Amino acid sequence: MAFCKYSTELIANSKTEIDNIFLNDYLPFAQPQFVVVYIYGLYLCNSTSFDNSLENFAKTLNMSEEDVIGAFEYWEEQGLVQVLKTKPIQITYIPLNNVLTSNKLFKPDKYTTFNQQANDIFLGKRSISKHEYSEYYDFLERYHVEQEALLMIMKYCVETKKSAVGYNYILTVAKNWANEGITTTAAVEERLKSFEDKNPDLAEIFNAIGIKRSPYVEERSLLNKWQNELGFNMDVILYVCKNYKKKSRFSFEKIDEILSKYYEMKLFSILEIENFEKEKKSLFNLAKEINKSIGVYYENLETIVENYILKWINMGFDKQLLLQIAEFCFKTSIRTLEGMNETISKFYKLGILSTSAFNDYMNNILKQDSQISSILEKLNINRNVNYLDRTNFKTWQNDWQMSKDLIDYAVTISQNKDNPLKYLSRVLADWHEKGIKTVDEAKQTTPINNIYENKNEKNFKGRSYSSQEWNALYQSIDEIEI
Repeated sequence: MAFCKYSTELIANSKTEIDNIFLNDYLPFAQPQFVVVYIYGLYLCNSTSFDNSLENFAKTLNMSEEDVIGAFEYWEEQGLVQVLKTKPIQITYIPLNNVLTSNKLFKPDKYTTFNQQANDIFLGKRSISKHEYSEYYDFLERYHVEQEALLMIMKYCVETKKSAVGYNYILTVAKNWANEGITTTAAVEERLKSFEDKNPDLAEIFNAIGIKRSPYVEERSLLNKWQNELGFNMDVILYVCKNYKKKSRFSFEKIDEILSKYYEMKLFSILEIENFEKEKKSLFNLAKEINKSIGVYYENLETIVENYILKWINMGFDKQLLLQIAEFCFKTSIRTLEGMNETISKFYKLGILSTSAFNDYMNNILKQDSQISSILEKLNINRNVNYLDRTNFKTWQNDWQMSKDLIDYAVTISQNKDNPLKYLSRVLADWHEKGIKTVDEAKQTTPINNIYENKNEKNFKGRSYSSQEWNALYQSIDEIEI
């Protein structure tokens, strides 16, 4: 008897963990009763307090012992368990991250037809080793690809390369297709047909760059990607191919890299690409200057150009303004490109995209600050203009439509008060409420020697409001931008 063991209650209230590899790669393709056997067996591995016999296992799941053994034989074939003994039966679970080809036991008769047909494909070219066959079996089991589908891919690769291609090449193609969901014979036939439909396009590319051979399978896949996934038309693809061939040795992989970059930068026409390439040097110089202005350093400027500079230029900002904004960011302690990007978004929202628009905006701010400074001086307040001053002035002038003369008269009334700024705001608010728009109207309502205050304010207590009334207030101020 064990010295220490879990109680039945503790085991019942604990958890059995199931690896995501099982849920993703094995569960969807197994028979339901096989899944039940695997999970219940996993549970029993940590449940030493229970009767862990084949008889009790089968009885609990309402299955025959033969069906339970058949399920475990399936999981052994998949490499997830090992049957150590048969009489009495003993099962060992294998960690899923250790499930390798060597752990799997493939039934000899399962791949007899596949073996013969695969051998016929390479007949006269090379032989297939036992290890290579195992790699094919493992791929078929792991990716759940139909045998006939893999044979079609093997044949296509051999015919395309016109040589005894290695199994690594074949499996690379097959895995790429399987990851795209091409796992059935019908799906492979459809992909191969799409390659045939694109043969004229590939022939045009090969003629343009001087390649005198048949296209490889990966080259057909790349053309399919450029046209269907990235959305480039043949004119653009040919332009990029010809342009790159002038500069360097041609490679489909490099063309794929270039087109993928253009796709990320939203450059889809020849004109857009030509303009980018012409401005590329100046854009790199601009990136270098902006980095220097805000105090950052990046060795790889291409990423900066693609992620920030080109985006800002496409928004309509001129280069000189971008440098001014960089200077502004540095002096206001914004020292990252992402921070500058947020600042640029604010200028874009204001419609400030050119240097002249920026200067006009700055002049308006300085003019406004000069007016506010004059108000503070008249009220004997000795300090710099702050954000609250600007917000109040904007409210008086823009929202309440108070003229300069009216504000000046209110300033005169507010002089020598205990809190002149607060007094000034209260006076202007009272006039706004009463609809006063001229100095003459203001003088009749509020003489220059008036002491402005709400006489009942000190003794006034706010009344109670209902939920409906509070909701009405909320709705009335909800759309006000601050």
